[in-house]
Amino acid sequence: MKDTSHTGKVLLPDAAATRALGQKFGQLLPSNSVILLVGELGAGKTTFTQGLGEGMGITHSIVSPTFTLIAEYFEGRLPLYHFDLYRLEGSGAAELYPEIYWEGIEVEPGITAIEWSQRLPYKPPTYIEIQLDYTPDDQRQAAIALVGMESPPPALVHLLQETLRYSKRQEAEGRRKTIDGSRFQL
Repeated sequence: MKDTSHTGKVLLPDAAATRALGQKFGQLLPSNSVILLVGELGAGKTTFTQGLGEGMGITHSIVSPTFTLIAEYFEGRLPLYHFDLYRLEGSGAAELYPEIYWEGIEVEPGITAIEWSQRLPYKPPTYIEIQLDYTPDDQRQAAIALVGMESPPPALVHLLQETLRYSKRQEAEGRRKTIDGSRFQL
C-alpha cells in the first residue's frame, strides 16, 4: 500500500492548464525525482510532460516516445528522461531498466517521467503519482500523491498546497468551464 499522506486533486479545464501544472513541477523538482503518470488515452500525460520540460528549460519539442519508449532531453536545468510504456506488456517495462534513470545509475541524475506507469512491475521507493482522469463535463482532473516521502521537499509541499487552493477557488467561483488555462496560476 502506498503512503499517500500528501495528496490532492486539481481540476484542469483545458490542455493549457495541464501544461501549466507540468511547468510548475518542472521549475521545482530536484534531481532524482520520479513522476508516474496514469490515465486513459488523451487524458493529458504527454501534455503534462511537455509542460514539465518547459518548466525545466527544455526548448526542444517533447513528444510521447510511444515507439522509441524512452526520450532523453539534456538542455534544461536537469536532464529529463521520458518513458512511454503504452506498448509494453508483462516484463517489457522491466527490460528498459528504469531504475538506472530514477537512481541516476550510469546516467546523469535528472527527472524521470513515466507515462502508463501502471505497467511497471515495480516502483521506486519515492515518487509522485499523477492520475489524470476525465470529468463528466469534458475537463480533466489530476489526483496528485507524493508517495514514500517522509519529508518531501518544502517547495513540493508548497506546490501541492497551492494547487489545492487553486482548485478550491476554481470550484467556489464556479469557473470550471470558463477559466482560461493560460491564466492558471499557482
